[in-house]
Amino acid sequence: MASGKGYLEFVLEQLSCPEDVSYRAMMGEYILYFRGKVVGGIYDDRLLVKPTVSAVRLMPEAPRELPYEGAKEMLLVENVDDREFLSGLFAAVADDLPEPKKKKKRE
Repeated sequence: MASGKGYLEFVLEQLSCPEDVSYRAMMGEYILYFRGKVVGGIYDDRLLVKPTVSAVRLMPEAPRELPYEGAKEMLLVENVDDREFLSGLFAAVADDLPEPKKKKKRE
């Protein structure tokens, strides 16, 4: 089942720093970026984030779910109504992740 654009818009609206957030549609789902880093995504109208140290600390009881078959487990964010929590979560996950690798230019 693909995710609806309405749920994506709701999640984006909940984040208090929209200039830091971007997304990319991929096969009916949405990959979410925060400050240029992949922090999670929307899969089957569920907000999932990478299980970084900070994400686990902020959501110790969060269920681990698969975004799709064959993928690594991610944490289900159930508290999407709390804007402050969601913004802090995205910032914390992004801070835990390494900087994206620079793509080499072809000559």
